Amino acid sequence: MSIASHALPYIRSISPYVPGKPITQLSREMGIPPEKIIKLASNENPLGMSPLARRAIEAALAGAERYPDQFELITALAERHGVAAEQIVLGNGSNDLLDLVARVFLSAGRSSVAAEYAFAIYELVTDITGAETIIAPARHYGHDPATMLAAIRPDARVLWIANPNNPTGTFLPYADLRTFIERIPPHVVVVLDEAYSEYLLPTERVESIAWIRDFPNLVVTRTFSKIYGLAGLRVGYAVAQAEVADLMNRVRQPFNVGNLGLAAALAALDDHLFLAESYTLNRQGMEQLISGLKQLGLEHIPSHGNFITVAVADGAAINHSLLKEGVIVRPLGGYGMPNHLRVTIGRETENRRFLAALEKALHA
Repeated sequence: MSIASHALPYIRSISPYVPGKPITQLSREMGIPPEKIIKLASNENPLGMSPLARRAIEAALAGAERYPDQFELITALAERHGVAAEQIVLGNGSNDLLDLVARVFLSAGRSSVAAEYAFAIYELVTDITGAETIIAPARHYGHDPATMLAAIRPDARVLWIANPNNPTGTFLPYADLRTFIERIPPHVVVVLDEAYSEYLLPTERVESIAWIRDFPNLVVTRTFSKIYGLAGLRVGYAVAQAEVADLMNRVRQPFNVGNLGLAAALAALDDHLFLAESYTLNRQGMEQLISGLKQLGLEHIPSHGNFITVAVADGAAINHSLLKEGVIVRPLGGYGMPNHLRVTIGRETENRRFLAALEKALHA
C-alpha cells in the first residue's frame, strides 16, 4: 500500500489549483520564442510594477540576508485605513490570508458558503480543513445574496464574497453588499475579498474596511498583486477585528512575506502616479476590448476588474487556437463555464493582437 494512501482522505480528494499557463511553458510546448508570446491569463498589471517599488527592491537587496520585519508595512497600512496595527495581518499574497481564515474557523463538521463562479481558492482552502463548501447558485454570473443566505447551514462558519468577482468581473454595489452582510448570522465570518477594488469607478467605491467597526465578523482582504503589479512578490493583507487578526497571526508562518516584497509594497502604496496610469490604461483597454468583441459578434460579462470574460462556442478549442498564435488567456472550464474565456486587459498592442488572434480562431 502506498504511503500516500495514509494521507487524510479529504486531502487526497482535492483537485489542485491550476494557474494560468506561464509564458515559458507555452514556449516549450509550441516552440514559440518567449518574446513572441503575450500573456493575458492571470490579471497581471501590463505596466509591470511601480517604479518606486522597483527602486525599493534594489535598496532592500542589501538586507536580504536578514529575516524580514513587517512593522513598517503594517504601520503604513494601519495609518492608511484608520485602524490599529493589531488589526492588520500580512499574507504571502491574499490567497495566504484566505487560507489563514479557513484554518482558524473551519474543520471537519463545519461548512463555508461561496457563490457559483466565484474564486476557486475558496473551495480549495475549505477542502484543506476537511470542511464542506456549499455553493450558492449565481445570478447573472455574480453573487446572489438570497441564495447565499439560504445556503447558510447551522454548521457554517465562513462566507466568501469576492467583490468584484473573479473570474466573471461582476460587482455587487456596496449598498446592497452592506444590506447582505447585515443579514448574515454574527457567528459566520464574512470574508470580503477586494483584490480588484482599485479598478472600480470612483463613484462605485466605498471604504469597506470602516465597516469592521460595525461587523465584528467581517474580514477584508486586499492584494498588491493586481494594480500594484507585485504578483511575483506575493504580498497581501487582511483587516479584521484585533481578536480575529490575533488568531490569524497564530497560524501564520512567521516570515510569510519576504524583505523584497515588504519593501516593494511599502513604496508602491504611495506611488499614486503609477496607480493612476494603471487605472487609466485599464479603462482604455476595457473600451478597446469591448468594442473589438462587439465587432466580432461576441457577448461578454460586464466587468468591474482588469479582465473581461467572453462567451465563445467552444472555450477549449478557441483557447488552443489562441495558444498556437502565442496568445495565452484563461479558459474557464474548471469553473463550470466551458464556453467562456477570461482575458486580462493588456496594453493597446496586446489587446489588438488578442482580438486579431481571436478573429482568426473563430474562423478557423
